[in-house]
Amino acid sequence: MKKIQMVDLKSQYQDIQEDVDNAVLDVVSSTAYINGPEVKNFQSELEKYLDVDHVIPCANGTDALQVAMMALGLKPGDEVITANFTYVATAEVIALLQLKPVLVDVLPDTFDIDVQALEKAITPKTKAIVPVHLFGQCANMEAIMDLAKKYNLFVVEDTAQAIGSDYIFKDGSQKKAGTIGTIGCTSFFPSKNLGCYGDGGAIFTNNDVLAAKLRKIANHGQSVQYVHDEVGVNSRLDSIQAAILRIKLRQLDSYNKARNIAAAKYSEAFKNHPKIVTPVKASYSTHVFHQYTLKLINSNRDALRQHLTDNNIPSGIYYPIPLHLQKAYTDPRYNSGDFPVTEDLCETVISLPMHTELDDEQIDFITKTVLDFIDD
Repeated sequence: MKKIQMVDLKSQYQDIQEDVDNAVLDVVSSTAYINGPEVKNFQSELEKYLDVDHVIPCANGTDALQVAMMALGLKPGDEVITANFTYVATAEVIALLQLKPVLVDVLPDTFDIDVQALEKAITPKTKAIVPVHLFGQCANMEAIMDLAKKYNLFVVEDTAQAIGSDYIFKDGSQKKAGTIGTIGCTSFFPSKNLGCYGDGGAIFTNNDVLAAKLRKIANHGQSVQYVHDEVGVNSRLDSIQAAILRIKLRQLDSYNKARNIAAAKYSEAFKNHPKIVTPVKASYSTHVFHQYTLKLINSNRDALRQHLTDNNIPSGIYYPIPLHLQKAYTDPRYNSGDFPVTEDLCETVISLPMHTELDDEQIDFITKTVLDFIDD
């Protein structure tokens, strides 16, 4: 059996090696390393894939969130609501810009932001909502957009884990994750479903005026060289990463299909087990399984992780500590016990290897190893 990886980037690369190598060498030969043709071509191709008017490539997913919030003209002290159960970058940017992060709990089945809790958290100081499309499926965007319209709020979608997934509206129409709110943001970190071989990110919007402002902020606040109309940052996707992403974008749907096939095999092996809750697919979203995350019931999660490690099976815990219990985000408004779903998930979830190259032998070994421990 081939060595099991949490994310098998090497095997994935070997399948596209010739195309990737040629693309990288073409960039090196051209010496157009920054804002070269590959960046513009990738931007155009991603716009077509997402069916969105504007894609603004940038240096990473965290920058994408920061530039997005800068473009909205939010002021220090403005409140921005997001999910407690998420990676720190979501709240980090809010705090960095001297905005006030307002955390809400998530749903116990899909792990996405609880829309009822979200509405209760809205105050006159609330200016924006940042829903996180966690682990590969969309949050309930139709309900979130209804609240945004009701309270006149911006919506910044954190799509770092769900690029390629589709939100399904009540009328049956669909839109890609990241293209529904005011702005969408994503990361091209290597382990993402669409990942480059370094750092990268992008911002999406259908608003022409906002797109121009986003591009300007990401480029030192300038649209004309040496003329700075905004306080900006330096956040660029380099041409080599764009060239790699162009190749991988063509494979994204097949990559996501492979992840779904692997997820289905996992779920079949764990079906109806009284101590294992397999991922729940929301009725309003397709799933691209950035992570395959189990929730354990009356089992020692950390002991299972050690058991997997002892059998050379990697695993992940996303996330071990809720944001409100992180030292950097200590807030007198929040105490232990205030977010029961998030706090429970942080103690009971474990993510198994998930990538495009998982084979049946590996999945069988992983599931058997999990079940041997749970049933012991």
